Amino acid sequence: MADSAEIVYQLLCDDVRLEVGNKFSLMGIFQDIYVQQLPVGLPKMAVITQWRGKGDFSSEVRILTPDRKNVLAGSPPTRFQIPEGGFANNVNFFITLQFNEPGDYVVQTFLDGSPFMERKITVGQVKIQEDGSVASDDTVN
Repeated sequence: MADSAEIVYQLLCDDVRLEVGNKFSLMGIFQDIYVQQLPVGLPKMAVITQWRGKGDFSSEVRILTPDRKNVLAGSPPTRFQIPEGGFANNVNFFITLQFNEPGDYVVQTFLDGSPFMERKITVGQVKIQEDGSVASDDTVN
């Protein structure tokens, strides 16, 4: 069987900890970011990716601005091995991210230097009414 890999899952969260028994504790799982005011800074963001397949690989993760012209953050390439019939996990930490504008930021995952997967992370602004409720907006679920 030739080397191959596929992503089982990829999650965005505030933090990831490795626990006893090779288990992960994930804190603050999210898919979008909605705040009262932009710009907003995240002190820490983790991207955890589980791979399955077989072989030796390198992966990296980049976060692009909504216009796709600038790299907001990027991880160095990380080598990993998937044993036959097994899986491998990669955790990438990004420290002090600054989201300056609303929009669909792009999380790119590369495998062996080539684009492998893209997903969006929407950053939006919500308005809080005087009574403390969120103003009606179809973009916030």
